[in-house]
Amino acid sequence: KKLGIHCNLFVQNFQKTLKMSNQDKNKVADGAVETYDNPVQEGQTDKIEFDLKVDEDQDYRATELKICSFKRPHMRAFHYSWWSFFIAFFVWFSIAPLLPAVGRSLKLDKQQIWTTNIVAVAGDIFMRFVFGAITDKYGARVPMGAVLMAASIPVALTGTVTSLLGLAFLRLFIGVAGSSFVMCQCWSTRMFAKELVGTTNALVGGWGNVGGGVTQIVMGTMLFPLFKHFFDGNEDKAWRTVCVVPAIVAFATGVLVIRTSEDCPQGNYKDLQKSGQMPQVSAAASFRGGALDLNTWLLYIQYGCCFGVELTMNNAAASHFVDNFGLTIPSAAAIASIFGFMNIFARGLGGFCSDKLNAKLGMRGRILVQMILLLLEGICIFMFAETESLWSAILLLTIFSIFVQAAEGSTYGIVPYVNPGASGAVSGIVGAGGPSGAVAFGFGFRQLTSNKKHPYYLMASLVIFSAFLSFLILIKGHRGLICGKDNESTQTTFLTVPVPDEEAQKTLDKDKSDKVDSEAEPGPET
Repeated sequence: KKLGIHCNLFVQNFQKTLKMSNQDKNKVADGAVETYDNPVQEGQTDKIEFDLKVDEDQDYRATELKICSFKRPHMRAFHYSWWSFFIAFFVWFSIAPLLPAVGRSLKLDKQQIWTTNIVAVAGDIFMRFVFGAITDKYGARVPMGAVLMAASIPVALTGTVTSLLGLAFLRLFIGVAGSSFVMCQCWSTRMFAKELVGTTNALVGGWGNVGGGVTQIVMGTMLFPLFKHFFDGNEDKAWRTVCVVPAIVAFATGVLVIRTSEDCPQGNYKDLQKSGQMPQVSAAASFRGGALDLNTWLLYIQYGCCFGVELTMNNAAASHFVDNFGLTIPSAAAIASIFGFMNIFARGLGGFCSDKLNAKLGMRGRILVQMILLLLEGICIFMFAETESLWSAILLLTIFSIFVQAAEGSTYGIVPYVNPGASGAVSGIVGAGGPSGAVAFGFGFRQLTSNKKHPYYLMASLVIFSAFLSFLILIKGHRGLICGKDNESTQTTFLTVPVPDEEAQKTLDKDKSDKVDSEAEPGPET
């Protein structure tokens, strides 16, 4: 069937070519006229064979989602996005449930443990800024795989740590895994249309975040006790060897992602740029486009007050239940995993609500969802800090985590609209707000030791403050909560190709012109 389709297309286009003038032929040679409606790259199909319905006006982004499909390019990218971020999250916090044992082995106090927690997320901040612009230029596939393979190395070396300084540096380098979130969101944005982008971004981000809960269960409740049994109860040897397991999985995933997926519906950025179907993009120009927009920084703060809270709780939850309720590490880790497991549906729920209210109220609906979720999150943090009952604490942890992750999903329902031409840069900057918030909250937990409730009070107050920043969000061409006006012409520019690097484009045009001239010259007579 495929062979027949391609043969028919070949015959039709060959007939068209015979009727074209010499000038038109030169245009074909120059790449100005496409032979197929949708360019075909090696290992890629044309638009007729897409498994999903696509919108040609949005660069063949999918307008539907088939969760059970793994076909290239759209659904393969969807599943690789969340799975890669899941593994990255898993290795990023693989040592978190083991910290009580690590602290005993290295003779560390609570302040020193929190210092390493802060360092673990601080290393992620800079990398998120960097990878946003890099993804606009090179696509999400290769950076995603490279980050996973790079992060697997320090994870495998966890057992070599002998001091606080060594643990801090180790967690700093492992923190690069967190930057995979930027590629996760950009990849989904590049594959799915505006009607779905809030839901798909929330799903891939949420399912990836589940890695934070799974690592509590797998590392703290399953593998650590198992390795401890193998070493006859020696917990020092157990935590020093158990991290080899996630390191191997992360490296293998990185290789798989790079070799078996595409950057966008038409193929890979490298091939598209080489053929002239996609302009060369300046990473610096992309970053400037995102950084000079006030909305980017408002969302940066709000994301710090939802994803930053989640990162903080990933580090603090198990220790909270050990210290306040006298639970063992395996039991506390199992309870702490609830926070991460809510990502299975909670973040997607936030994106879904954002999409639904966008259909009714436009951008104002997305911003309204964002504000409400942040307000509810802040109230729940206050309540969690006040509870002294174990079962009440577990219940409130569950409810509180739902609002945290739903707010994360609603944030990235807004992000793609801020600057469509620099969506990667905006995604990276906003994403950096998460670990930035975690660092700020981490210092609160480190310094406010006189009363265990005070760090939670600080965190809750900042979250509620961030909710009211929603009144200041005003995206060009869209109505805000209190002012602005929807502009239909702006809707059509959603998620456009980033602004080309002028110098690189001139070089590419010159190369193509030289190629045409050389082909026009008659060859030597035989």
